[in-house]
Formats: sequence, C-alpha cells, structure tokens
Amino acid sequence: MGIPRKTFVAVLIFNIAMAALEGAVVVYLRALYYPDGFTVAMKMTDQRILMIEIVRELATVIMLAGVGYLAGKSLKDRFAYFLMSFAVWDIFYYVWLKIFIDWPSSILEWDILFLIPFTWLGPTLAPIICSATMLLLAISILQTRTKLTLTSWCCFAIGSSIILYTFLEDYGSIIISNGFYLDYAALLQNKDFLNVASHYIPQSYSWNLFTVGELLIIAGIYLIRMNSSATGSR
Repeated sequence: MGIPRKTFVAVLIFNIAMAALEGAVVVYLRALYYPDGFTVAMKMTDQRILMIEIVRELATVIMLAGVGYLAGKSLKDRFAYFLMSFAVWDIFYYVWLKIFIDWPSSILEWDILFLIPFTWLGPTLAPIICSATMLLLAISILQTRTKLTLTSWCCFAIGSSIILYTFLEDYGSIIISNGFYLDYAALLQNKDFLNVASHYIPQSYSWNLFTVGELLIIAGIYLIRMNSSATGSR
C-alpha cells in the first residue's frame, strides 16, 4: 500500500519549517546564555526561564502529535505520521543549526536533547540515528495493511527504553548520587542541583547500549516488513 503523496509532502514541508523555527529559538537562547560558545553545562539557571523551556518542549511534542492526528485516518497511521513528524523535525533541527550558526562542528559533539522529566544528554549523532530509524519505522507502518504484532511492539518498547536510558543516565546519576530525588518536585528550585548542572560536562556515552536498542528497533521493523510481505503474497 502506497503512502499518499500529498500528505507525505505536506507533513515533510511543515516539519522542515517547524525545525527552522525551533532552531531559531535555540540560536537566540545560546546567544543569551552561551555568548562564549555552547557547552552542555546548563547555564539557564533562571527558574522561570527553565519552566518556560519545559512548556515550549511540551508544546512542540503536542504540535507534532497534532500533525500526526490530522495526517492519519487510523490510529496506526496517526502514530506513524507522528513518528515521521518527529523524525523530520529533529533531523532538520540540526540541519538548520548548521546553516544558522555552523553548529555542531562534529556529529559527535554533545547536546542537551530534552528537559523532561530531567535533562537528556547525548552526542548529536545519537538523536540523528534515532530519527532516521523512526522515519524508517513510520514508512514501514504506513506501507503495511496488517496490525503490528506483539513481538514488534516489544522490540520497539524495549529498544526505545534502552536508548532513553543512555540519554538520561548522566543526570539520573547526578540526581540519585546527590539525593536530589528526595525532593524531585522542587528540583528546579534546588540551588545545589542547579549549581551541579551549571558545571557538569559528560565524559562518555554508552554507545554499546545505544546499539543494542537500535538493533531491537530494527528487528521490529524487519518483522513488520516480513509480516507485510507474507500477507501480500497470499
């Protein structure tokens, strides 16, 4: 089953434009808070600005979900278009940053990826690989007429959880080792946490775990395509 060309192009154009908007906002934030050059040490220690950033991130995800909802006609297709929207937006976010401010200088340069439920960190290559895989998954779902199997869902859930852990492990370790979890609700008001965050630079990334997560997701995609081929040959 083919993907409607007009819908595909519309989703693509919208999310490329949305990525440009997101990139522009980040350029402004870096000019304000990182005038000497960007690092992943959190310089936005103003609690009000941090809260606004969290709201902006939530709004971004809601908008991407809205695109998926409007583009698809079934729950399966809406989920696929959401994945497509997220993937295109995320990839072109880095494309636009490269155009705007020539950043990152390397695909292995670290970035602050997300702030919910706490800060995600990782080399820029990692989210780009994730987004490329999400795009492949979205297309695979849209091209199949069958429901996703439980095995496929398990591959996606476990693989995604492993990858998510690699993004969260740095700040997760900070929160646990310093006991900040005891007052997690007031984390952004904790001066000790903000002080640690403003100086923290990660030393390494768990590429081995990331690879395991990616392979599980790719295995799930393979199962979708195999199931679709088997159904189509009947």
